[in-house]
Amino acid sequence: MDRKNILLIGFMGTGKSTISSRLKKRLNMREVDTDALIVEREGMSISDIFAQKGEEAFRNMETALLKELESAHDLIVSCGGGMALRDTNAAIMKAAGTVVWLTAEPETILKRVKNDDSRPLLRGNKNTAFIGELLEKRRPKYAAAADIAVATDHRRVDDICDEIIRRINEM
Repeated sequence: MDRKNILLIGFMGTGKSTISSRLKKRLNMREVDTDALIVEREGMSISDIFAQKGEEAFRNMETALLKELESAHDLIVSCGGGMALRDTNAAIMKAAGTVVWLTAEPETILKRVKNDDSRPLLRGNKNTAFIGELLEKRRPKYAAAADIAVATDHRRVDDICDEIIRRINEM
């Protein structure tokens, strides 16, 4: 396996952070969670960034961060759920490494995020209909940005990691 970066994209609750942590250990690579890094740098939660600076400002922060990471190697990058929605970001991601789209059904996502209040887009919308609608809207962007897609529903973390590693090696 070459030592380019692996960038994980997908909707919130598809397992990006969980898979990223496991891949980091298994492949002995460094890990960057873009949302966590932005929160750390801004000194406020994503919800607060959205409220005080707006979604556009947050999306600009994501793009700037991606540009920083573009020339890095040996990174597992867990990208925020909306990062692949900008064509600019998708192009930077593809140049930076292999883009892996983690997928899950709306029911799985709801189960995983229902007790998490840190997600501004779901405030007052924690239901499968809303999640499904947003997922469908984003699907073409995720598909266009991705090199490979891996379903995470009802699967063990190690099985998902095995599939990602195998498919990257086959590329």
